[in-house]
Amino acid sequence: MKQAISRAKIAPPISFHGLRHTWASLSVMAGVPLMVVARNLGHADTKMVEKHYGHLAPGYVVDEIRKGAPKFGFEPDDKVTAIG
Repeated sequence: MKQAISRAKIAPPISFHGLRHTWASLSVMAGVPLMVVARNLGHADTKMVEKHYGHLAPGYVVDEIRKGAPKFGFEPDDKVTAIG
């Protein structure tokens, strides 16, 4: 690993764990399904991926806000769009 990092002129040096974490983070942010990421990391299910990378998934914040926000007797429909 040290030789590969040296040859690639990666500074500061990164560990295999760092590369694994970076791959998982970028994959989740790109929308790769959590089960695919979990399997590629060697996990049997998505629990660990959800715990460590779930917050990076597209739509995570929107989904959590919709799940926990008060409804005030109103259910959004297709006419409601996100601000920003």
